[in-house]
Amino acid sequence: MSNAPVAVEGVDLDALRAWMDDRGLGDGPLGEVELIVGGTQNILVQFTRAGRGYVLRRPPLHKRANSDETMRREARVLGALAGRDVPHPALIAAESDDAVLGASFYLMEPVVGFNPSLGLPQLHSSDPAVRAQMGDALVDGAAALGRVDHQAVGLGDLGRADGFLERQVARWRSQLEGYADLGPSWTPDIPDVDVVGEWLDTHRPTAFRPGLIHGDLHTANVLYRHDGPELAAIVDWELTTVGDPLVDLGLIVAFRIPDPAGGPGPGGDLYPSFRSVGELVARYASGSDRDVSAFRWYGVLACYKTGIILEGTRARAAAGKAPTAVGDQLHAVTLSLFRRASVLIREY
Repeated sequence: MSNAPVAVEGVDLDALRAWMDDRGLGDGPLGEVELIVGGTQNILVQFTRAGRGYVLRRPPLHKRANSDETMRREARVLGALAGRDVPHPALIAAESDDAVLGASFYLMEPVVGFNPSLGLPQLHSSDPAVRAQMGDALVDGAAALGRVDHQAVGLGDLGRADGFLERQVARWRSQLEGYADLGPSWTPDIPDVDVVGEWLDTHRPTAFRPGLIHGDLHTANVLYRHDGPELAAIVDWELTTVGDPLVDLGLIVAFRIPDPAGGPGPGGDLYPSFRSVGELVARYASGSDRDVSAFRWYGVLACYKTGIILEGTRARAAAGKAPTAVGDQLHAVTLSLFRRASVLIREY
């Protein structure tokens, strides 16, 4: 990083410095300002002040209707996790008002780690045992989050747990049908989408104990330590809610299932190095008192939900609102996920 001042679109550094002054967060200039680039639409800026490191997170320049509320929720969740054994960036301070920077934002402690979706260091890439342990660490992070008492940490009103599982298929089926509103050029082309949805409704668990869900817990949303397979932090908490924490385990299961047709996986090349689905589920169970016997249902739900979300890009591409190549690429992943769902239904 350079000590030279830089301009960051969407972050008025003078306004930020004044805001920090009011809260006693160091003094003097902001140094080593660097825009963090990666797989997020949000704006992340790393900097130092008075010898302390900070990372600022705010919504994208072109905010969605709920962008500010999403930032407020993220900051609230990170603050509630303080002192818990869930790896996460520590919250320093948050601003809910959009008057300071044009959007809600928060400051968190920098995390030393790497995102495996951007490549693996030599230690991890050269050792299959380390990569297997990275899967263990991901499961451990999911189990740790599931152990948090959401009521005790003040997040009892974060989501609506009543009817959570009953709502899932109808919600995602409705989203898929809604893509037709983008125009007539897109038509659904997902074999077995109705069969999988019906299976989910028929085999839905009858009960669950509410808890915190990350909502998007996969290898692109975690940072690993450089010196080993442990998690440095789980990041991107924008989908966090209260529901059934086994949903996070289901996503790990879904991404670990091999596609029988050899299609592209949603989690890159790391998941095949993880231990078997049975071993991953057993590890989760060892760190949780939740009943994991319906793990395949949660894996199938993850395939169904994620596949439908990705299909939205193909629908937007057909309407000229996204690159055709990207739409085709993500459609291939959607088809792969539904094949994995079929494997889970038939073989587990």
